[in-house]
Amino acid sequence: MLNNVPKILSPELLKVLCEMGHGDVIVLGDGNFPADRFAREGGCKLVRCDGHGVPELLEAILTMIPLDAYVEHPVHIMEVAESDKGLDVPIWDTYKSIVAKHDARGADAFGSYERFEFYDNAKKSYCIVQTGEEAIYANIALQKGVIK
Repeated sequence: MLNNVPKILSPELLKVLCEMGHGDVIVLGDGNFPADRFAREGGCKLVRCDGHGVPELLEAILTMIPLDAYVEHPVHIMEVAESDKGLDVPIWDTYKSIVAKHDARGADAFGSYERFEFYDNAKKSYCIVQTGEEAIYANIALQKGVIK
């Protein structure tokens, strides 16, 4: 056991966070996200966090790693598909609130990718985390910064 490590972070996920270097990306996929397939297709790591939601994992991860200060948008969410235009996605406000606690840029740290662009980028990530998040459009990608 270790002190000051959020209990939600499994040893496997902690190992991934330690292995990641500056600029590496970790994707938190919601329960509908095809994480296993994308990890296999992209050759990236897969960590399962079934039963956990993205907000609590996001909070825990951001206590352990900084976001990349050398890029405009170290956080990316998946844009709403054309067929879902106008859909309210309240979890994004939750994400912005969490990020604002850990990065002075707050909502300005966020960028977005069209759905298939998000998928393509997820396949290039260092790791995809499969969560049990039930909210839709709850996928988020984080680019790790420099530990100082």
